[in-house]
This record gives sequence, structure tokens and C-alpha cells, in this order.
Amino acid sequence: MLRAGALVVVGGAAVPLTGCDLFDRDDDKPPPPDPLEPLAAESAALAARHRAAAATDPALADRLTPIADAHQAHADELRRVIGRPAPSAAPTGTPEASGAAEPADPLAGLREAERMGRDNAAKACAAAPAERAALLGSIAAARATHVEALK
Repeated sequence: MLRAGALVVVGGAAVPLTGCDLFDRDDDKPPPPDPLEPLAAESAALAARHRAAAATDPALADRLTPIADAHQAHADELRRVIGRPAPSAAPTGTPEASGAAEPADPLAGLREAERMGRDNAAKACAAAPAERAALLGSIAAARATHVEALK
């Protein structure tokens, strides 16, 4: 009886050790989100929003396309710094996707989005470690010039 009990205990302990579960455990938690994730998403959304406005009013394309390209470059660089690719669900650039209706004057809505983006980038810059501050400062400065370019 004792031998049977010992075999069950040893056999029961040996089963998990011999299974693949020991080495394939999913105990690794995903890394926490990077503080730059929201700024990268915002840059991509701003790029999409400018492209959508340019598509809606082709007369604005020459003015808005360089700004959209700058935002896309910022999003790409932020993603490179973060070390993670962009989420698979990219912003569509439609006003509904951003949660706000576009005003009658698309430039007014873009100016306000740029102001908010400038403030967000400046806050991120102030809170960032030194190795990220230069990038965030240049993004804040670019967004400030975008506000002026949209007047």
C-alpha cells in the first residue's frame, strides 16, 4: 500500500515534469505600454486626418500633404524608438474615427487638433528622459509650426 502511494506521488510529480507545459508556460506578461504610445497614435491619427481633409478638398492638398507627411514621419520614428510596430487597426482619418465631427472649415478643426497635439507633445517632452526629449521637443515644435501654417 505504501509503495503504491509512493508511486502515485512520484508518478504524479513526474507527469508535469515530463510534459511540455513546464517549458512552454505563458508566465511572461507583456511589457507595459510605453509612455510614447499615445503620442505615436496621435501622430498617425493627425496624418490620417490631414490626408482625409486634403482628399475632401483637393485645393488644400498642397498645403496639407507636407504636414501629413511630417506627422507620419513622427509616428514612424516614435514607433522605432518604442520598439513596437503600430497596431494593426490604423486610424482611418475620418472625423468619425477621431470621435469629433469636422467643422465647416476643415482648417479650423485641424488647427485645434494641432494645438492639442502640440500641448500633448510638450507635456511628453517635459516628462521624458533625456534620450527622448530631443525627439519630443522637435515634434512639439513641428506641431506649433503646423498651427501657424494652417492659419
